[in-house]
Amino acid sequence: MLILGIILTIILAAANAFLGLKVGNTVSASIPAAVISMGILRFFRNSNILENNMVQIMASVGESLTAGIAFILPALIILHVWDGFHYWQTVAVGLVGGGLGVLFTIPLRRALLQDKTLRYPEGVAIGNVLKASENREKGDLQALTQGGLIGGLIAFCQSGLQVLADGFQFWAKGSTTIFGFGFGFSPALIAAGYIVGVNVALSLLTGVIIGWVIGVPVLSHLYGFVSTESATDIAVAIWRSHIRYIGVGTMLVGGLWTLCTLFKPVVHSIMTSVASLREIKLGKKVETLRTERDIPINYVLWGVLLLLVPLFFVIAFTVIPANLSISTHLRYLISGVSTLYVLFGGFVFCSVMAYFAGLIGSTNSPVSGLLVSSLLVLCLLFLVLFGMQANTSADLDVLGVIVAVGSTAIIGAALAISNDTMQDLKVGQIVGSTPWKQQVMLILGVIVSAFVVPPILQLLYNAYGIGGVFPRPNMNPAQMLSAPQAGLMAAVAKGVFSHNLEWGMILTGAIIAVICIVIDEILKQFGTRLPVLAVGLGIYLPLDSSTPVIIGGLLSYLVAFRLNHLYHRGKPEVEVKVHSHRHRGLLLCCGIVAGASLMGVILAIPFAIKESSDALKIMPAALQPFAGLLSMAVTALLCIWIYRVVMRKGDTVGVESAARQ
Repeated sequence: MLILGIILTIILAAANAFLGLKVGNTVSASIPAAVISMGILRFFRNSNILENNMVQIMASVGESLTAGIAFILPALIILHVWDGFHYWQTVAVGLVGGGLGVLFTIPLRRALLQDKTLRYPEGVAIGNVLKASENREKGDLQALTQGGLIGGLIAFCQSGLQVLADGFQFWAKGSTTIFGFGFGFSPALIAAGYIVGVNVALSLLTGVIIGWVIGVPVLSHLYGFVSTESATDIAVAIWRSHIRYIGVGTMLVGGLWTLCTLFKPVVHSIMTSVASLREIKLGKKVETLRTERDIPINYVLWGVLLLLVPLFFVIAFTVIPANLSISTHLRYLISGVSTLYVLFGGFVFCSVMAYFAGLIGSTNSPVSGLLVSSLLVLCLLFLVLFGMQANTSADLDVLGVIVAVGSTAIIGAALAISNDTMQDLKVGQIVGSTPWKQQVMLILGVIVSAFVVPPILQLLYNAYGIGGVFPRPNMNPAQMLSAPQAGLMAAVAKGVFSHNLEWGMILTGAIIAVICIVIDEILKQFGTRLPVLAVGLGIYLPLDSSTPVIIGGLLSYLVAFRLNHLYHRGKPEVEVKVHSHRHRGLLLCCGIVAGASLMGVILAIPFAIKESSDALKIMPAALQPFAGLLSMAVTALLCIWIYRVVMRKGDTVGVESAARQ
């Protein structure tokens, strides 16, 4: 089991590194890892669902740590601080950041898994995939298989053959403004939207309206635009330069508010663990359910404290260049401040990221948005600290940029792992795993991944170059890995210290967050919600990523509405039928997410071999506009198909399990 987990960790980490650096996005490997481990472990007679879960956990860590490192660590190359991914330095960043990500999440487990508003789309999908495989119920497997085949086929046509477009946008120019809209057609995100439900979908829609329907026309009028550029290019440029920072401000305030709401249950969880330890030391027998046993809180605290030592030295001697003309005292002071920030700030942002895992899922969680928020706070802290220095030098701004980016890289690894950890713990809750064993396997996965990721990143850097920096002359710029997330981090850090950042947009986002929090508290009295983080996410994400989740959420509402009218609720036999329909829809969408995610990992292999994401493209450039129209039709057919399959009568899928619940 351990060997299989290590092999899958290496494969999935390598497959995702290219995509992370090329397009700034990775595919969630938790579901593909579960599917692959199920297929292999079936050849072993004594394998069971819990072993499948453990292998899936370890393998998914590789993708998560790759994403966390690839999103920001290349910024040190873009800033010309590093000339490549130095092996041991990168290993240290992965070990420390990934280890903290697992440990930070342990005291959050009970609070976040007990929150009924969090759906954990990928976690639920994986859990149902594993349970269906274990039980081998015909209806369950049929729904999963159908969804997987359809999801994989559409994803292959979109990302591989490119006969279908990932998104379609229409923007037009007025005399002084531009206006329009767009849609994304990812089957995995449509299915994830169905799983997370209508509340999150409407919150995302609110953010989309604020950012794209209102924000783009208003800002294009205020800032003007170059008439020679296309309307779509102008809209995307406005979103990238201005709108995203509104989303960052909203998520920053929303994240702090979310942490405040989590404070009481998290403290209760920690106190429960401490009380159990105290009773054990007094010789009392403590009855704790196997499925509620975490790594003891004292081990967690010792683990965090032990990681602070290498964290300090990584910042002092790896991140800060030796040739920078600063005093030893300042070097240690900055390293100490950064270490404390990674400890306390890292826990705050990991808590928010873990919350996002339940709210919207791993695939759509805004890692870069939270990293920008983390980077901004640390940069502002350094500005205050540098202002207190009596003797300043020209290198102070450079020092601030470098240390802020390097420290945020460690937080980035922690964020990615905390997000993955919560999905995996949700899977464990569904299939009945022991939490402390899952947490140990996550730590093992971090250790393996930390040693695997650096040579993969260095190989890609040597082959293509990253972010406009090339290891040798005369390399082809068209094949360069743009590393957009790392480029954004470098630009934000330099913008803070050069006093050239969109603070007005960030403040606007903060005001929007406060308004949304007030509305959410009012709506809570009427049994509905407006999650502020989902609103910020709708502002921050491109339309290709947000609109399919909205479509899926609205589809789930339509299904629920029809079921309520179709059946007279209240009688047990009727509730079983309603549950059967909903269970079928859940499994179908889980299959779509699984199939599309697995196809994304499979396609990453030929893309890396051919050194191009167009390796399998067959759609001529002249016919590319028709790909968007075709995708609209396919998306409509997909939604109709999901609706008809879910509403179909006479199917026994899920009825037995519903009766048992």
